[in-house]
Amino acid sequence: MEKVRPKKHLGQHFLTDLSIAQRIAQSVTGHLGAKQVLEIGPGMGVLTQFLLENPQELFVVEIDVESIAYLKKNFPQLEGRILEGDFLKMNLYEWSKEPFCIAGNFPYNISSQIFFKVLEYRHQVTEVVCMLQKEVAQRIASPKGNKDYGILSVLLQAFYDIEYLFSVPPGVFNPPPKVQSGVIRLRRNQTEKLDCDESLFIKVVKGGFGNRRKTLRNSLKSFQLSDSFKTHPLLDKRAEQLDVADFVFLTQQIQASRGDH
Repeated sequence: MEKVRPKKHLGQHFLTDLSIAQRIAQSVTGHLGAKQVLEIGPGMGVLTQFLLENPQELFVVEIDVESIAYLKKNFPQLEGRILEGDFLKMNLYEWSKEPFCIAGNFPYNISSQIFFKVLEYRHQVTEVVCMLQKEVAQRIASPKGNKDYGILSVLLQAFYDIEYLFSVPPGVFNPPPKVQSGVIRLRRNQTEKLDCDESLFIKVVKGGFGNRRKTLRNSLKSFQLSDSFKTHPLLDKRAEQLDVADFVFLTQQIQASRGDH
């Protein structure tokens, strides 16, 4: 069978370097005892072949019909474990009741949406090992105080411990992307739920980073801060200077100002 043609509208850049694929697969540890791995966008199975060597049971989700046909022909051992469709539209609770890991060379144009979905299913997704645009990978793994640190950094770091593993040059892909790539690993931490209203927490984080140059006193004006809290020194800082615990505290104060409990 012919090789699969990479499709621009699907953001496909097929990894061609086997040693990098193997390294990504070996970074999946089955954190917290997860016995299943879901690979997003396997393409022609460069990473898939190494994930099949891991002890966890592998499932793959693929939207591209040409790739699905290729996988069915070349990976008979995946029979019954190829999920045909769009990961972003999947109900993961229907797919599995068990804890599982996610792996993949994420299409760069939807990587942020994938992470918001991971957050939605954080009680099941114990680990994510993925390759994505280096800039985004660094942002997600970045500590506070760094210019890369942003909304996704805070939201993901609330529930995951994140490591930047290694960088990958454009030349090992077909076609080569115009950017460098990076591989990161997220592992679920002990936080079951935040000590504040979580939907308000998300709004506060997004509001804080809405204008990075402003102090939080200015960027959070719309949240009706109480007069007693308006002078708090934390509000003299900018969003990138706050860690998850600071944002939880900030959310608690806004809840108190509103009389929410």
